[in-house]
Amino acid sequence: MKQIKLHTEIPIEPSEFKIGHSDSLFLLGSCFTENMGKRLADLEFRTMLNPFGILYNPLSMALALSYCLDDKRVGEEDLVFRDELWHSWLHHGSFSRRDKQACLDACNSAISDAHSFLQSCNTIIITYGSAWYYQLKPNSQLSTPDSQPSTLNSQFSIFNSQFSTVVANCHKVPSTFFDKRLATVDEVVAAWQPLAERIIEKGIRLIFTISPVRHQAYGAHGNQLGKAVLLLSIDKILSHFSNHQSLITYFPSYEIVVDELRDYRFYSDDMAHPSPMAEEIVWQRFQQTFMTQSTIDRCDEIDKCNRRSAHRPLHQ
Repeated sequence: MKQIKLHTEIPIEPSEFKIGHSDSLFLLGSCFTENMGKRLADLEFRTMLNPFGILYNPLSMALALSYCLDDKRVGEEDLVFRDELWHSWLHHGSFSRRDKQACLDACNSAISDAHSFLQSCNTIIITYGSAWYYQLKPNSQLSTPDSQPSTLNSQFSIFNSQFSTVVANCHKVPSTFFDKRLATVDEVVAAWQPLAERIIEKGIRLIFTISPVRHQAYGAHGNQLGKAVLLLSIDKILSHFSNHQSLITYFPSYEIVVDELRDYRFYSDDMAHPSPMAEEIVWQRFQQTFMTQSTIDRCDEIDKCNRRSAHRPLHQ
C-alpha cells in the first residue's frame, strides 16, 4: 500500500557541532529570535539576546555585531529626538529615554555587556528578518530641544559611505526623511562576510537562519523579494566558507514554516507570525539538529520543573 503524505518534510542533516548547557549563545535578529532566545534562557542555557533590541535588516545586524565585537560607543550624533523621547538610530525603541544621557547610557551599557559576553561566547545565532531597510536621506535634519540639528553622522568601518545612514528603526519619524531600499545580495554579503571571517577566526560557531514572519508592510511580493535576497545571501556566504562547515551553518526556520507546515492554522491571528504550535515545531527541529539526546532530555526535565514552578495551587 502506498503511504499517503499529508505534508512536505524539510530534511535537515544533524549539525557537525552540538549545543550543550556548557555553551554560551549570543542571539541577534528579529522578533523570532526573541522567541528562540527566551526558550534557551528558560532551559538554563547561558545566553545573551539582542543587545540592540529587535532588528530586522541584515545591514543593521552587521553593524550591531560590529559594535559589540569592537566595544564601540554610541554618540550624541547617533540620536534623534522625537515624541518627547531620545532614540538611537541604531537601536530598537526599547532603548529610548526621555533624557539624552540616559539613552546613551542604556545603549552603551548593553554594548559593553555584549562585548564582555562575546569574549567567552562560542556560538552566535543570527536571524535575518527582511532585506528591506530604511536610509536617512542626505542632509536630513530634525530639530532637538537644544536647537541642534540631529543627524546620523557616524562613519561605520564595515560599510562604505553609501550605508553610513542606514537606520535600524525609524522611531515614527515621518517617511519623508527616509529612502526605502531593498538590499542586494552583494551588499549583504559585503557586510557579513568580513564579520563571519572574524567570528570563525575566533573559533566561534555561527548559525544563520531566516525568520518565517511575513513582513506584510512590503506586500506579498515585496516580502518574498526580501526573503529571497536573504536566502541567496546566506547561500553565498556559506559557499565562501565551505571548508568550515564545523563552524558555520544554516538552519531552515523559514522553510519549515512556509514549506513544511504551510497552513494558516500554524499562524497567529495576524496571519503573519507563527503560532505557538509552529514555534514549538521549529524549536523541536532545532533541538534535533543541534543537540544531543542527553541535552534534549535535560531540557525536558528543566521544562517540567519550570511548569511545576509556574503552577499555582487552587488552595493555599
